[in-house]
Amino acid sequence: QQYCSVTPSLLSPFAAFFTYLLHRRLYKRFLFIKYILIMTALTHGAILQMVRSEGQQANPAFQPVLQLLQVKEVGNDRFRSIISDGQYFAQGMLATQLTPLVQSGQLQDNCVIQVEDFMINHVQGRMVIILLKISVVNAHEGQRIGQPVDVDKAGAASAPPSQPSAQPMYNRTNAPPPSTNNYNKPSSSSGNPYGGGGGGGGSSSNPYGQSSPHGNPANQGVGASAPIVRAQTSSSGAHITPIAQLNMYQNRWTIKARVTSKSDVRTWSNAKGEGSLFSVELLDSSGTDIRGTFFKEAVDKFHSMLQVNQVYTFSGGRLKVANMQWNTCKSQFEITFDQNSEIHLDNDTGEIQQQIYEFVKINAIENVDANKNIDVLAVVKHVGEPASLISKKSGKELQKCDLTLVDDSGVEITLTVWGEQAMQAPHHFANTPVVAFRRARVSDYGGKSLSASDSVAVNPGVPEAHQLRQWWTAGGETSAVRSLSTSAGGGGKMDRLADRKQIIDIKNEGLGYKDPEKPDWLSFKGTFSFIKKDKEGGAWYTACANSGEPCKNRFKVEQLVDGNWQCQKCNCTYPNCVRRWIFSATVCDDTSTTWVSLFNEQAETLFGGVTADEVYNTTMGDVMDQDAYDSYFAKANHTEWIFKCKVKQEMVNDESRVKTSVVAMHPVDYVKESQDLLAAIEQF
Repeated sequence: QQYCSVTPSLLSPFAAFFTYLLHRRLYKRFLFIKYILIMTALTHGAILQMVRSEGQQANPAFQPVLQLLQVKEVGNDRFRSIISDGQYFAQGMLATQLTPLVQSGQLQDNCVIQVEDFMINHVQGRMVIILLKISVVNAHEGQRIGQPVDVDKAGAASAPPSQPSAQPMYNRTNAPPPSTNNYNKPSSSSGNPYGGGGGGGGSSSNPYGQSSPHGNPANQGVGASAPIVRAQTSSSGAHITPIAQLNMYQNRWTIKARVTSKSDVRTWSNAKGEGSLFSVELLDSSGTDIRGTFFKEAVDKFHSMLQVNQVYTFSGGRLKVANMQWNTCKSQFEITFDQNSEIHLDNDTGEIQQQIYEFVKINAIENVDANKNIDVLAVVKHVGEPASLISKKSGKELQKCDLTLVDDSGVEITLTVWGEQAMQAPHHFANTPVVAFRRARVSDYGGKSLSASDSVAVNPGVPEAHQLRQWWTAGGETSAVRSLSTSAGGGGKMDRLADRKQIIDIKNEGLGYKDPEKPDWLSFKGTFSFIKKDKEGGAWYTACANSGEPCKNRFKVEQLVDGNWQCQKCNCTYPNCVRRWIFSATVCDDTSTTWVSLFNEQAETLFGGVTADEVYNTTMGDVMDQDAYDSYFAKANHTEWIFKCKVKQEMVNDESRVKTSVVAMHPVDYVKESQDLLAAIEQF
């Protein structure tokens, strides 16, 4: 009925005739007739015409009817296909917008489709037909039509065109489209220093051979779900692809974008070698931005050339799926550029914005999760002194500077800038400017704080900046504000007087119980009322003598029968150990008393820099001197300090307890304390 146009009224005579053919053993003849009818339904020669074209745009009227021999999922709702015209078959991929047709059962093995739009891509030396738009002719064909052969192995495509001599390393982005067949191009014999296998459609189009898994549609998974669409064409005739439409299937593209930020040059060194890199963020007229990274020779060529706020055209880069842990741009991809990439300064016609912000008020940051990235517009109220620190991960020296930001929500927060920005911060952020910090990272260490990215704009030309400046000059400068930040780390400055709490607030505010995974922080002024010193062997523990990695004098060691000390962390034995303070104490103020834990750094501050080894040697050497040992603690007891504490819920013997640990403590500066009290009185 499907292929002979038999109407329901004629179905009974047709069934009788079919029974008669079976009886006469002429069923094979009937199948042959059916085969001829089916073959005429497919577009003869369509596969050859498709692989010899540049896609549907070459002839919009060409909409062949083909059979989908196989539909196979390759991960994350990606489907590979094999399409046939009854004579030849070719490899294909379904664009993501066609995935619902597979999931609904309309597209299945051996179904018949009409191709309304497609594009051609080269993947690892093979032509892949990307089906962009199709309609289902017959979803239940059930059997293969004809005896098609692989169009690639059959060598049916005509000879490839000649290739130009010089190309970018990753792809031929600005080359005009070839005029003849693109299919089955040979790999390079000399243009591929990495032996990549000549992927991407030609000897000079990609010396890496697109060997990266990100270049293979079969390996797309995360971050490749955007609909596949054709690049737009600018009024000048140049093909400009919007950043929002970049995808792994393209091997030729050019974007026009504004450089919104540029990082400092950084160096790296690992087992594979060493080199330098820098990154930029690019924004185009579609409102989408993307990160671009330059390595080694590309750093020397492009770092001085690229200037923030200038507009350029970019081509010849390699796309890969963005690592969203470090990449804060909207695009799901990022671009790697090399020295052969093509970058040209372009006219700034005003169609690309200077920057796109999504500002968050500082008072709302209190409810933002850690490690989120936000845009903040604020007045830089105070600039700290630039400082250096050693990275625990890399061991390298880092420069940092803490800024105090405030906005018209009446709340302030600490933001840290890094590297060259930190060294120039006293000059760059002088005179309380209004500054836009784009995609600053939120941290909950020490309350709430921010870490700046490379995208910073002083006095930006946005309406919100003018409004904030008016608030500041109209009285915001002298208004009372609340701070979301305590000190920046264990050795940082203490909270201001107005932001201090009292010991009773640990109980009243339920500190430590808000989130079992995150600690709460507070600063208060208190006095030691009792120090627990009667631990067996002394108020310390014995630590590994290895001051380097991995122990750093922190891991506990056990004494062997021969008197040496064994460390399980580094699996080494040492003739001596390092003793580190650890004990508990009670601290009180005029509201309550609490137990606190003190560790080595804080205990040395309490004892005026005296180490646990020094106390051990003078009081527990050859003869135990209990009075001398007790005198250290008696001298420290009943002294007044400004404490910064971490309050966290912990499980002890299957019982939930809240532990308060001292992370920093400063002696009370009574002169400054009096000045702060007088200033606070004047606020009333």
